[in-house]
Amino acid sequence: MSVDQRSPKNHILDCGERLIANKGFVGVGLTEILAAAGVPKGSFYHYFSSKERFGEELLVRYMERYLRRLDALLTADATPARTRLMRYWSYWNVTQCGIGPEADAEACAGTKCLIVKLSAEVADMSETMRVTLRDGTERVVQRIAQCLDEARADGSVPATLESNATALTLYEMWLGASLLAKLRRNASPFDHAMRSTELLLGP
Repeated sequence: MSVDQRSPKNHILDCGERLIANKGFVGVGLTEILAAAGVPKGSFYHYFSSKERFGEELLVRYMERYLRRLDALLTADATPARTRLMRYWSYWNVTQCGIGPEADAEACAGTKCLIVKLSAEVADMSETMRVTLRDGTERVVQRIAQCLDEARADGSVPATLESNATALTLYEMWLGASLLAKLRRNASPFDHAMRSTELLLGP
């Protein structure tokens, strides 16, 4: 582990992320973050000019970590590109299928998606946080589209499939499934999304 990863700044971000993944950005006050991190207010403001700036840096860091994980799932290997893409959706299903208060407690382990958790909450509240999430999700869609290009090339999806439009459709569908799963408190939206993904990708 690098010195930077163990830095006080990253410790504050780690503690804040665990709380926010569970309660949301507005639901977590600065006092709670300070208590969880075991640092005084002065230490927080030494690294972050405001809670909004803290949120922006938290999301930048989260998106970088998310994209590294996505790259690990989608990077070309001996398997067909379609298989790698389905690996990503299976990963999404596993990490997001916990529903309800007990499952939310598991968010503290860092498995819950902050994109799903915070997008609607911060979009009208913070322009910088909105732009951070927007840019991050666009990069996610680009990676999915690239994997679809590879799937067209290796024949694991039809050559007529339009990569960019399909990537966006798939990502929007899985985001919607995540929100519906929260409302229904069951995993049926993920099951439907998985079946729809298979159909959309073709035989």
